[in-house]
Amino acid sequence: MIHDYRTSGLDAATMAMCDYAVKLTRTPEEMGESDIEGLREHGLSDEQILSVVLITCQFNFSNRVTMGLGIEPPAGRSTMLRRWLTGPARDYEWLKYEEDEA
Repeated sequence: MIHDYRTSGLDAATMAMCDYAVKLTRTPEEMGESDIEGLREHGLSDEQILSVVLITCQFNFSNRVTMGLGIEPPAGRSTMLRRWLTGPARDYEWLKYEEDEA
């Protein structure tokens, strides 16, 4: 998933979050209300959308600082991230979305 989320078999809501994060990263000037509405249509609350934005921005910020200073990221960073996403992150209610029961 870390290398190419599009081939990971993610559910539609998670795929929408990843697509949103990629667009925010690559072409932030193209973001608009329709992007927010797209996440809402997948069942995300405004709080969850804010979390997606904040996580994306924090990730981009830390990468730009690292790259700007010519610092090598610590060895095993991908492994640490993967462990966090599949372990402790599952317990954070604010990272979860509720599926539409309709």
